[in-house]
Amino acid sequence: MSETDMSKYEKKIVVRNTRMEDIDEIIALGRKCFPNMDPWKREQLVSHIRIFADGQFCVEYEDKIVGSCSSLMVNFDEYEDQHTWNTITDNGYITNHDPDGFNLYGIEVMVDPEYRRMKLGHRLYEARKELARELNLQSIIIGGRIPNYHKYKEEMTAREYVAAVEKHSIYDPVLSFQLLQGFTIKRINTRYLPDDKASDSFATLMEWNNIDYRPKSRRVYRASFPVRICSIQYMMKKIDCFTEFTRQVEYYVDVAADFGSDFAVFPELFTTQLMSFLEEKRPDKAIRLLATFTDQYIELFTELAVRYNVNIVGGSHFEEVDGDIFNVAYLFRRDGTIEKQSKIHATPNERKWWGISEGNEINVFDTDCGKIAIQICYDIEFPELARIAVDKGANIIFVPFCTDDRQGYLRVRYCAQARAIENQVYTCIAGTVGNLTHVENMDIQYAQSGIFCPSDFEFARDGIVGECDANVDTVVVGDVDLEKLRRSRNSGSVRQLHDRRHDLYRIELKDLKTGK
Repeated sequence: MSETDMSKYEKKIVVRNTRMEDIDEIIALGRKCFPNMDPWKREQLVSHIRIFADGQFCVEYEDKIVGSCSSLMVNFDEYEDQHTWNTITDNGYITNHDPDGFNLYGIEVMVDPEYRRMKLGHRLYEARKELARELNLQSIIIGGRIPNYHKYKEEMTAREYVAAVEKHSIYDPVLSFQLLQGFTIKRINTRYLPDDKASDSFATLMEWNNIDYRPKSRRVYRASFPVRICSIQYMMKKIDCFTEFTRQVEYYVDVAADFGSDFAVFPELFTTQLMSFLEEKRPDKAIRLLATFTDQYIELFTELAVRYNVNIVGGSHFEEVDGDIFNVAYLFRRDGTIEKQSKIHATPNERKWWGISEGNEINVFDTDCGKIAIQICYDIEFPELARIAVDKGANIIFVPFCTDDRQGYLRVRYCAQARAIENQVYTCIAGTVGNLTHVENMDIQYAQSGIFCPSDFEFARDGIVGECDANVDTVVVGDVDLEKLRRSRNSGSVRQLHDRRHDLYRIELKDLKTGK
């Protein structure tokens, strides 16, 4: 008698983090679980995964998603007692997620009705508890539905109903389950979720305390989180070799390091200075010759970032990839690692003279001074890009630019200041000055580099941290405070990020590979 093949009888249940490819199934699951409520929107679930992937879980059974849950981290003390679901989730997008928060806040759990009584909800709650232990969070907080309350609301208040469920004289499929999971009731919130008709918009605010929690400081706010930026107004002048370029670049990095800067920011296309000693006069051919210096450029800036212990936004440089030319900004971290951001929008001039190809990725980079984004010149004039970057966590947007007249410069400056205000973020612009008389299509330069902040009481008057004099070879150094930025987003005179009407409008970022 042959040995029995056990694998054909196996039916595996897997609890794992949600992935992008699960989104369509989760949306369909939501329609099935809550037919009378608005389901998740695709862009909301995409935002969950991008912002806090570790806090999103699903249950997979026989290659099918049969359960899911979403959560974010918050400092719960910062929210009003009678907060709503929209407030605590930033209208379902969790852009208010705070990686330094004390509490995990659960915002939804779903289990396919056909697969209930398999303890799938219990598995999801256990996954959340394990996450809270791993992250050393003080507690898990949830706003729980009471979906059977509509059957009793004519004869008792929500408070009386909850008390009856606690005494086990009434069964509620959600509240009874949550009590069994070790959650205790803190209070009852009114108008928590307006489309939850079954609960008459009430919710039970409940908490599970992590007994393994190792206390951190109870101070909600740090005193400060200063970041020093050196914006370099780079003088374009004729040089005779790469060594001269190296000497000029290192001088600026040395200046930035002497000031104790965390970031040194070079302008867009400042490497076109190398074209002043190349023989090619046709612009389209000259930039392809310039692209051959890419390896030398990367080696130079990587070495300088490490040696001078400063993160360098290396302006931008032309890079050739599979025959196409891209305008690329590089981030050289002081730990020796490198990132890059291609320019998303080519100007008419760039297309006409250089045949520039456009990038398709909006990146946000982790640094030892928080998350940053780089948007090259023309890109800052498209407000959608900055909003997407900030939703991904960026606190500073660096804008290397190159403009040849005052009108072009003011477009960059005014847009950078507008982005700082509307996104409650810091922006920094760094431009080229001088001229390259020997280079076609790089004739003259106009710049007044600067560092900008939101316009509110906590920040610099006029929203200007610092700025250079116009059209001179110099730098501006300024300190920005990321903790002050965080406080302003939570309690400023205006809260543009918090007060967006996601119910009325949205920005949708498409994946060109999938078309979604």
